[in-house]
Formats: sequence, structure tokens, C-alpha cells
Amino acid sequence: MWPLPALGAWAACWLLFLAIAQGDARLHAAGVAATLLGAGLATLGATAWRRIFIAAGFPLSLVVSGLAAPLPSWSWLLPLALLVLVYPLRAWRDAPVFPTRRGTLRGLAHDIQLAPDAAILDAGSGSGAALLELHHEYPEAKLTGIEWSWPLWLASALRCRFAQVRRGDFWSADWTPFALVYLFQRPESMPRALAKAARELRPGAWLASLEFEIAALAPERVLDRRDGRRLWLYRAPFRPRA
Repeated sequence: MWPLPALGAWAACWLLFLAIAQGDARLHAAGVAATLLGAGLATLGATAWRRIFIAAGFPLSLVVSGLAAPLPSWSWLLPLALLVLVYPLRAWRDAPVFPTRRGTLRGLAHDIQLAPDAAILDAGSGSGAALLELHHEYPEAKLTGIEWSWPLWLASALRCRFAQVRRGDFWSADWTPFALVYLFQRPESMPRALAKAARELRPGAWLASLEFEIAALAPERVLDRRDGRRLWLYRAPFRPRA
């Protein structure tokens, strides 16, 4: 229960900091390493604000503790630089990082039956969590992931050698070749997703949205997931909600 995840993440950052720091000479390296750990753990937060709290907790507590005094003043731009590096400013209009939990897509191949070599797109592949789930469900499919943040793109490319992972803007990519497009974005992104999917997806192709529905459409199916989230499945040509 919140805030236990944040407290656990901050404690892990401090343990790493204390393990690395040995005198003033290593404070800088310890601070950077612990801040990176906090940024990584922040991706597990359920909401954008929780991710911000988790990522900011260690650097703020380090400043308050006084241990940051030997560090140069410019070094405290590093956490902000790391945040912008992982979450480029243009990506904030979409979901910075909403990782798909393990097992969330279990059984999807039963509900959406595709040809073995079907093309599937993870629009905003993040660190590759959804690609791993999709590969488990469709082991012979041609999987593609598109991610704008280059650190997350690199992470997903290294984790998902079975897929074609590209760095780019999935809103600018052509969705026409895909039999299934998977999204885990924000409610504010769904009208834009509908407009693009209606324009580009071929008849019979699927749009799957985890947790967030498209209010204007009647879904083909709604699947309750083990983590309490819902997976909304829409099929082109889309049916408006009555």
C-alpha cells in the first residue's frame, strides 16, 4: 500500500549510496548511482505523481541531510537531466512510462486469434515489458516496438531481441500493416488513438488498450486482468457506442 513502495525505493537508494560513498571523493559517483536507481524504481509507480515522488525522494533527502555539501552546486542539475533524458519533453503528452505487468496479457491469444506470422505493434514500448508479454502470447508473430525515449528504446531493444524495436514517434508511424496495435497510454491520448486507428487500421485489425477505454466506441470485448485492470479490445471497422 502507498507510500510503502516510495519508502522502499528511497531506502534502496540510500543503501546503494552508503555502499558506494567512501569519503568525499566518491560522493559524486554514489549520488549519481543512487539517483539512477531511484529513476529506475520510479517506473514501477502506478501514477505519474507517484513516479515523480519516488524519483525525487533520494536527491531531496540527500540535500536535506547535509551530505551533499561537498558536491559542486551544478551536480544537482543531474537528476533533472536524467529525468529529461529518460522522459523527453515531447513524450510527456503521452504516458511517460506505464509498464505492463507480468501476466497482464496472459490468454490474449485466445481472445484475439491471429495468423501465426501476424504483425503486432506495441505503440510506446517503454522498457519492453509489453513486448515480452506479447511474445509469450504470439511467439511467431512479427513484433514491432516504437519508443521515443532513447534510454528506454535501448533497454527494450536489448531485452527483446525477438522484436524489431525502433526509436521514433509511434503517432507518426504507419499503423496500416499491423493486425494488432497495443496501447497503454493516458485517458487524454485515447481520442488521438481513435482518430489514427480509424484512419489507418485495416478491416479486421485490432486495437487493444490496457486500463483506458475509448469512450466513443463500443468494445468487442472487455477483459478483466488479474491485477484489477481492464483490457479494452476494439476491432476495425469500429462501432460507435450507442
